[in-house]
Amino acid sequence: MSKIAIITGGSRGLGKDMALAIARKGLDVIITYNTLPNAAQEVVAEIEQLGRKATTIPINLLKINSIDVFVAALSEVLATKFEGRKLDFLVNNAGMGGSIPMETATEEQFDEFLNVHFKGVYFLTQKLLPLMNDGGGIVNISTGTTRFVNPGYSLYASMKGAIEVLTRYIAKEYGSRGIRANVVAPGPIETDFNNAAIRNNPMLKERLAGLTPLGRVGNADDVGGVVAFLCTDDAKWVNGQRIEVSGGINI
Repeated sequence: MSKIAIITGGSRGLGKDMALAIARKGLDVIITYNTLPNAAQEVVAEIEQLGRKATTIPINLLKINSIDVFVAALSEVLATKFEGRKLDFLVNNAGMGGSIPMETATEEQFDEFLNVHFKGVYFLTQKLLPLMNDGGGIVNISTGTTRFVNPGYSLYASMKGAIEVLTRYIAKEYGSRGIRANVVAPGPIETDFNNAAIRNNPMLKERLAGLTPLGRVGNADDVGGVVAFLCTDDAKWVNGQRIEVSGGINI
């Protein structure tokens, strides 16, 4: 029986590539989206062309009270479309960007980043773990800016730093179920994230590429394969780790 992975924020960018890379490993895939239902359905179609089952479910992590509604919808989907099987892997990828200097950050912005990048991930994971098979895994997406500093990312990187600590606790507390938990931390990636900040700013792109020994910024397909690896038995002994996928920036 095929295993099932769920990827939050799987309609575009890194999440889309993760979903496709995981499907190529022979897993069925559920993706979530917030504002792009048509794009999410296109990803589903691509996964189905690979011979895997796939579907989409909406969720908005800005609204923590929406998690219970999502879990109920997911339980129904698992029962009706996936033969009552449980999840095997959870990839917490959904996120929002924003370059906000600390001196101008507002409490409202803080709460938005908190909900999407930490509180939402915490409680979504908590509520999905009972729906997961033993021996599966969780992959939390962080950022290179928990290791090196990029001015304007104090909100984003702080929440991701909390996620990295949480990941180690999940690995410890759920190890008795054989559930592994790891972090993948991308460096600068040229996608539409944060209003396509890198793609739309050639000078920024050139500066970031110059900080990387490989001489370029990352692409979405530089990350998806690493996440997919963690969703296979090839990674069965990788647990509680932070894997930075950044081309060696700032080493």
